[in-house]
Amino acid sequence: MDDNWAAADGLHHFIGNRWVVAASGQTLDVIDPSDGRPFAKIARGNSADVDAAVRAAQRAFGEFGDGAWGRLSAAERGRLLARLAARVAECGEELARLESRTTGKPLRQGRADAAALARYFEYYGGAADKLHGATIPYQPGMTVLTIREPHGVTGHIIPWNYPLQIFGRSVGAALAAGNACVVKPAEDACLSLLRVAELAAEVGLPDGALNIVTGLGAEAGAALAAHPGIDHLSFTGSPATGTRVAQAAAQHHCPVTLELGGKSPQIVFADADLDAAVAVIVNAIVQNAGQTCSAGSRLLGERPIYEELLARVGDAMSRLRVGPALADLDVGPLIRHSQLQRVQQYLSQARADGIALAAQGRIVDDAPPAGFYQAPALLRDVPASHRIAQEEIFGPVLAAMPFDTEAEALAIANGTPYGLVAGVWTRDGARQLRLARKLACGQVFVNNYGAGGGIELPFGGVKSSGYGREKGFEALAAFTRLKTVAIRHG
Repeated sequence: MDDNWAAADGLHHFIGNRWVVAASGQTLDVIDPSDGRPFAKIARGNSADVDAAVRAAQRAFGEFGDGAWGRLSAAERGRLLARLAARVAECGEELARLESRTTGKPLRQGRADAAALARYFEYYGGAADKLHGATIPYQPGMTVLTIREPHGVTGHIIPWNYPLQIFGRSVGAALAAGNACVVKPAEDACLSLLRVAELAAEVGLPDGALNIVTGLGAEAGAALAAHPGIDHLSFTGSPATGTRVAQAAAQHHCPVTLELGGKSPQIVFADADLDAAVAVIVNAIVQNAGQTCSAGSRLLGERPIYEELLARVGDAMSRLRVGPALADLDVGPLIRHSQLQRVQQYLSQARADGIALAAQGRIVDDAPPAGFYQAPALLRDVPASHRIAQEEIFGPVLAAMPFDTEAEALAIANGTPYGLVAGVWTRDGARQLRLARKLACGQVFVNNYGAGGGIELPFGGVKSSGYGREKGFEALAAFTRLKTVAIRHG
């Protein structure tokens, strides 16, 4: 397989280990963000395609967990996932190039994502037979135990920014727990996931254990969220869409895990090691061109070192080069033209409101003119209440603001609708623990910032960042339901 894998006739849905033409016969173009041109076609799925995928998953699981997938032991599921991990690793370069070309991220980031996917399957393959119930001390003459069982058929709506990684943390855990999966990836970036589904069939996953339906969110995604055959749904995306997904799933009482983005702060105190902090801070906002739910998009600097911090971060950002994904520069293009327009509107608003641009990266001269490029921007002295500091821009825009006290820093950090990740930079151990306790978010990183990695680390948010946890062993619990068995034996 190569970059032209999907270019000739277009890719269909992958249902029951087979390529299936869209019920409508319609297709969608896949656009290369680096040059703005279509280079592949995918099936435009609708409710009929989703229904076919759900029925295939139901057959694989079986009415009582006795289908070809449902009856496998936990150890057998684990071995299959381990084989898939090895196969993904073998095809890592191919998957990386598909990921980079469709998302626009530099090739080394695509490689990191492919490696992370292999690790997710390896991790969850090893965990499959270690998901235990418990016994509960109760009344004399009784034994009470709990059993963790798979939901049955799980739905997964995957966004375009990290298809491989989010697929791994969601689908990997669901398969390990024994569920059959129906996946609806974003139409912008689904080629790598279709290839992974093909690899899963190659290593022996039974027909229907893993199904992928491509198409638009308003059509295929909405149909999946509303399908009564889905027993658990996981969604990563915007708060507005997450609300609609949860409302649709609630109509048939389907539990949902939502990861809905963030406006994450990097809080830098005067005693911080700036040499260690600056490179991490810059990477946390420009990785994947800032299109990262956990992006460190707010920079809070204690006033005594605020100017030095801005100078150092600004110098690093001004040296960043922006260009085509496969050129493997510092920053690639945004995913689509509408996303570029969105980011530029925020920057225009900042200029209109007198917010100063402290530093900016550079788009290379030979970048295709029709590509969706945005130079990384550092804005200084952004009021904490301004929309630049409150709303998720989803682009390489870093909003910097000073603070005078720990209490003020905490108020600013917690003062948005979001609560996903926070970074704290200080040598003061007591302060580290105080802030870790008081920050309203799902992950706190002290003197580092690594939400994009950490396969083993539970990940999720509070407030408008969603609810439930993915990644780590914690994710397995979400993809099971707990049954209590009480036996009176005298």
